[in-house]
Amino acid sequence: MASIQNTPNATDFLVLHPLDDVAEAKRSSDGLGPIAMTPSVRISLYALRAYLLLMMGMLAYHVLALAGVLRHS
Repeated sequence: MASIQNTPNATDFLVLHPLDDVAEAKRSSDGLGPIAMTPSVRISLYALRAYLLLMMGMLAYHVLALAGVLRHS
């Protein structure tokens, strides 16, 4: 009958929780200028801003309608 033999690996690994680890030094953004944007990126960000403003307006309208502030004719 064949048997399976488990031989431990010679390499041991220490498992350390991130909260127990030593904190690493953070990078500083001092001296960095503004990020260069292509026209397509700028248009995309303006479209995203317009979409978010529209969604906030629709949410405000819905909340005011549910509160009874707005009257439907």
